[in-house]
Amino acid sequence: MTDPIVVGVDGSGRSLRALLWAAKEASLHHCPLRIVHVRSFEPGPVPDFRIVSEATAIAQQAHPELEVTSAEVDGTPAVAFLSESERAQAVALGAKGRGGFGTMMLGSVALQVVGHAASPVVVVNHVPLDQGRITVGVDGSAHSQAAVEYAFKEASLRGAQLQALYAWCPPGGRPALVSPAQDAADAEHRRELEESLAPLRQEYPDVEVTEELAHESPVVALARASDRSDLLVVGSRGRGGFRGLALGSVSHALLQYSMCPMAVIRPRTQPAPS
Repeated sequence: MTDPIVVGVDGSGRSLRALLWAAKEASLHHCPLRIVHVRSFEPGPVPDFRIVSEATAIAQQAHPELEVTSAEVDGTPAVAFLSESERAQAVALGAKGRGGFGTMMLGSVALQVVGHAASPVVVVNHVPLDQGRITVGVDGSAHSQAAVEYAFKEASLRGAQLQALYAWCPPGGRPALVSPAQDAADAEHRRELEESLAPLRQEYPDVEVTEELAHESPVVALARASDRSDLLVVGSRGRGGFRGLALGSVSHALLQYSMCPMAVIRPRTQPAPS
């Protein structure tokens, strides 16, 4: 059986955005949609058992051909969605406003799911505007390469343009007008960018790719690009992250500032320490 797209719902507007994104994604991938509502052990209002049935009806109305399954799970969201990720193509979660997560995914819980899930995790904080473009952050790391592979696949599936963005800050934070050292670094980063893309260009010749080398913080560059994209794709951590951290500072910050759904990708097989 084909692995499903899993989406978490809690009856809020943010989870509705995630539900609609996940239903469309499952339809594109010709795979099932699995709707999961986690009933927390923590004291609170009486659970509304209509949440799952209403979410199922919304998904089936939007995509009548879709195979939809559902589950109500007792426990904590982190444990539930990490378990679901082991049998999922992707896990989609809703986000609240510009920065914080809502009641379904609070603080460290969200970071646990994004940083440790066995599948890609997509945080849906804004409804995509069908701009026909996916942006992927590239830095030459193994996590970045996994993100590039995911981004090519999604761009091919959607018939979207792929923007591959490599951002780095020169010493001092600003590009120099004349600097042989900076020119050499640019050439090295350009080479890394082209090498990251080359095998995927051959595998997905239908995907139109644009390359961009930006002299600024990766967070700033990728957040700006997300405003003109339908999906932002990043590795869970990059080359400069501290060894052992599940989620890097760039990915962490972009969870707050991305202006489109954001997919966080971890390599299926973790790279050996260097």
